[in-house]
Amino acid sequence: MEHGENQITIVDEKGNEQLCEVLFTFESKDFGKSYVLFQQVGGAEDDEEGPEIHAYAFNPNDEDGEGELIPIETEEEWDMVEEMLNTFFDEQEDEE
Repeated sequence: MEHGENQITIVDEKGNEQLCEVLFTFESKDFGKSYVLFQQVGGAEDDEEGPEIHAYAFNPNDEDGEGELIPIETEEEWDMVEEMLNTFFDEQEDEE
């Protein structure tokens, strides 16, 4: 995974590159990990739910600007990520 300001390029399991927009990143002291939430730029949108949002734990590598995405595997982590996402959307609505 390569990352810039607000966009990252993800390579899927088929080797296709996808440009994604980073919604936000955060660190969890409880799990000792960093997390990144993003959506595909120009991706298909579900009319009711909007664009699909992806969440991964993130292991940054400061040396070359690349990092490793780690799948979130525990229910506790997913619950925490969903809570952070809901807070993010609530704050976005408050700003409008």
